Amino acid sequence: MTGGSYPFVWLDAMTQGCREGGRVVNVVTVIATAVNADGRREVLGVDVITSEDGSGWTAFLRRLVERGLSGVELVISDDHQGLKAAIAEELPGSSWQRCRAHFLRNLLTKVPKSAQDLVATLVRSIFAQPGRDEVWAQQERVIEQLCARFPGAAEMLEEAAEDILAFSAFPKATWRQIWSNNPQERLNREIRRRTDVVGIFPHREAIIRLVGALLAEQNDEWAVTRRYMAVEALAVAQTCRTLRSGAKEGSVLLEQLVA
Repeated sequence: MTGGSYPFVWLDAMTQGCREGGRVVNVVTVIATAVNADGRREVLGVDVITSEDGSGWTAFLRRLVERGLSGVELVISDDHQGLKAAIAEELPGSSWQRCRAHFLRNLLTKVPKSAQDLVATLVRSIFAQPGRDEVWAQQERVIEQLCARFPGAAEMLEEAAEDILAFSAFPKATWRQIWSNNPQERLNREIRRRTDVVGIFPHREAIIRLVGALLAEQNDEWAVTRRYMAVEALAVAQTCRTLRSGAKEGSVLLEQLVA
């Protein structure tokens, strides 16, 4: 991490086998990546924690803040246990975007297999709207359509609205990058391909060394590739943050910025 402002942060975790106390246990490798103020992706950090509870995520985020993480507008992740509370505690003022891809997979378990394609299409239509107001209006329409036949899915969609639609408070130009954890998932697949060769790690330090080396390679590659996000879009995102935390009169301008 070079320090400075990181408007968008992606978090994810993967389980690995490790020898501890004379036995093999499952530990959790947590990884954070971000987009920096220049619009480039950057690896923020990696650690191994005992479990995906609130204390593990809180300690990880706290160390990132101590090393210079600041200016976070939005954290994107799957629905990891305790993570939302950890974000609120360690990154005050930031929002949380629940990965839409993971959410949709969970939602489809609420409907019969024969109807899953239909429901998936309806839910994806929410994200295909041209602006924030239209996104939220379509969310309401989809909930109404699901209520009669699939009340469980409708209830789940309604309860998750704030989490899965957090992206809509940011500039439209950033939506495709921030509404899911897919960028992190691709990185995780490459890490998993390399760690699966090892199988059981002798200790946690061995996990950190291997995964850390892979992340360092990726970070170097990102440093010389084209920007992941336009600097102009990031500037608008920062303006949106200022307006959200400011007076009510900023609300009209905020709606114009994210439209």
